[in-house]
Amino acid sequence: MAQQHLDPTDPATARPSPPDPGRAGGAATGDALAGYLRAQATEFLRALRLHRETGSGQNGTEESVDAARALRRSARRISGSLHTFRPLLDTDWSEEMRPELAWLSGTLALEHACAARLERLLLALHRLSGSAAFPTQSAASAVGGRITGAGRGIPAPATARAPGTGPATPTVTVERGNLTVGAAKAGALLERQLTLARTRAHSTALQALGSSRFHAVADKVAVLASEVPLTPAAASTDLRPLAAAAGERLTDAVTALPLVTAGHPYNAEALVHGLSPDPAPHPQDGPWHQVRLLLRLHRYAGEVLHGDDAPTDVRLLAAGQALNLHRDASEAAAAAASAARTPRIAPATAYALGVLHADQRHEVEAARFAFQQSWQKQAVGTP
Repeated sequence: MAQQHLDPTDPATARPSPPDPGRAGGAATGDALAGYLRAQATEFLRALRLHRETGSGQNGTEESVDAARALRRSARRISGSLHTFRPLLDTDWSEEMRPELAWLSGTLALEHACAARLERLLLALHRLSGSAAFPTQSAASAVGGRITGAGRGIPAPATARAPGTGPATPTVTVERGNLTVGAAKAGALLERQLTLARTRAHSTALQALGSSRFHAVADKVAVLASEVPLTPAAASTDLRPLAAAAGERLTDAVTALPLVTAGHPYNAEALVHGLSPDPAPHPQDGPWHQVRLLLRLHRYAGEVLHGDDAPTDVRLLAAGQALNLHRDASEAAAAAASAARTPRIAPATAYALGVLHADQRHEVEAARFAFQQSWQKQAVGTP
């Protein structure tokens, strides 16, 4: 990759950004989009340089992990902006760039996802088996406390508690004898499988970062840091209608969700499919994952319109956090179900994995309930 492409990441040579003409007069235009894309491209190159300087081994430094996260962050924002504002960009260039950035972001996210999934499942096993003191699980605390219902511990957001009752106490009424016997072996099985998956994801990421495909992406991002291929009419085009369209797509997708069902904290309807032996992805999760992606695009559009002055909507952030928890819990449940299908495992191990799977599907329902509570207070309009 040509060395001159990396100059925008050098603080010593970087030129201060001039006032952004794209927001003159209160209406953001194509120039604001160009400024946003240049800034994200510069962040991408800076993160890439930091990642190379700090190393990328299996036990990489915290700086290396942060650099990989920054790479994914800027790649997502560039790709999302190319999607939302594609009428203002060179069609061939943007259609070629978007899938490559999505490939890179997804590849770099796999290792972290495997590690987070393993931690989530092991913590849940400890909590369910009562075999050790269990610190407050980050996922549960982010959504809210845990309340008891129908003879099981079901995570629910703080909004589900009655006023004045205080934090709910974790309550799990399962056959602890059988669960404790199988929990250790279930944990060991999950650790083997997910550690292997993480190792493979790490190798895949290293191969990707050394590939000609990645270097081609990095070169294009480096060019983007100084030159954005806008259409001739983009400089005078108001961005707000395109950003509003992103908000409308989000609203339409949320409207199609079963929010009435999700409004009940003990919704067991989804478990009809969630507890089935079918190895296919859970049929009800797809629309929720799509809403999560559309919410992200909506947020990025707001960043393009407002720049550093983008308002922070706490309720919208809470909705996004609930959908992140939904994704994490659904993928963890799928990992538990996959482990339970391992041939010739002991009945106690299979039982523990079944309880773990059901627990994570309850976490999915709690996240949907939390999203429903947040969305009732959030009317999505023009960012």
